[in-house]
Amino acid sequence: MADNDLKPLGSSDLDTPPAGASFQPAEPLKNAGVEFSSAADDASSRAADAKQALKDGAQKYSEQATDRIRTLADTGKERATGQLDQFSQLLNDAAAQVDDKLGAQYGDYARSAANAVSSFSADLRNKDVDQVFDDVRELVRKSPGVAVGVAAALGFVVARLVQAGLDSDRA
Repeated sequence: MADNDLKPLGSSDLDTPPAGASFQPAEPLKNAGVEFSSAADDASSRAADAKQALKDGAQKYSEQATDRIRTLADTGKERATGQLDQFSQLLNDAAAQVDDKLGAQYGDYARSAANAVSSFSADLRNKDVDQVFDDVRELVRKSPGVAVGVAAALGFVVARLVQAGLDSDRA
């Protein structure tokens, strides 16, 4: 066997260091500038980071939802003003027939109703969605009974429209 082959360690190899070797113990880590954090500090830091991430995510989704609601409200406002204009035109067309059948006095009622609807449509078209929401809030504060009545009437109309749509789909 060659001299440079590995040899198993014997008991004499583990007892003492070689005669010329000097031994210096390592400086304790706490004095060497190494920072240790306790598990509680680390968990607290992670919890704070997670809380902030949740807040940021919630704010992001809130902003997206607000933008989506504004877009839908603008679309709804445009549709509503278009429908109001059509209804105003229908009332104006009907006013001539009312003149012939019931008299000019009743035709004037139809024309004034058409003008009121047209004026409301123009006002709605010229307002921003935020202004419309503010007006609705003010109406509810001033006369909650009227607001409940309007909401009930609109709910009835929507329910009838949905029911009519479902009935036509079945036929």
